[in-house]
Amino acid sequence: MALRRPRTGEPRRGSASSLLIVGLANPGTKYEGSRHNIGGDAVRLVAQRRNATFQIERRQRAETCSFTSARGIVTLSIPTTFMNESGASLPPLMRRISITDPGTVLVVHDELDLEPGRLQLKVGGGLAGHNGLRSIAGVLSSNEFPRLRIGIGKPERKEQVTDWVLRRPTGAMRESLLIDTNEAADALEAVIDFGLEEAQRRVNAARRD
Repeated sequence: MALRRPRTGEPRRGSASSLLIVGLANPGTKYEGSRHNIGGDAVRLVAQRRNATFQIERRQRAETCSFTSARGIVTLSIPTTFMNESGASLPPLMRRISITDPGTVLVVHDELDLEPGRLQLKVGGGLAGHNGLRSIAGVLSSNEFPRLRIGIGKPERKEQVTDWVLRRPTGAMRESLLIDTNEAADALEAVIDFGLEEAQRRVNAARRD
């Protein structure tokens, strides 16, 4: 999707935001480039495109940055906790940026139940055994938050799942993951520029062969 808009400046820290986008990932170099980190990687790419610089917020247990879009101020966040504690960063961050509605918290995550090359924007639904989603749902006391699901597919055997999500793919699979990361960032920019409903129409109809 070619959905770029001209970039605008970054606001002062602490400004009220209209949208919070949370990219799920495990911290540390050990997990960089893994399938499980694709949510965080897509959010980091959006920050690069929007000329926004992440700051480590120790109190909020996340890296965050904000920028101004045509539809309001957007805050990006990547928790610095491990995946199963992803929700811990949300309460102090949401207070700081004056967000109270789970419907304005968009969570970006890897999805075993979608094949590579597929993206899905949805609101609510089950947690599909994803520990990051479970942590966030617990903190928000709701499953009714929007998600960008990034397909990573499944290995042949169930016992291979841990290695599948945590190890870095190589070769053609690595190149495919990079393409998926870019397309996920495109999808996030569609939400930022056009709103969730229009982005759903565009993103959910698309498929890369």
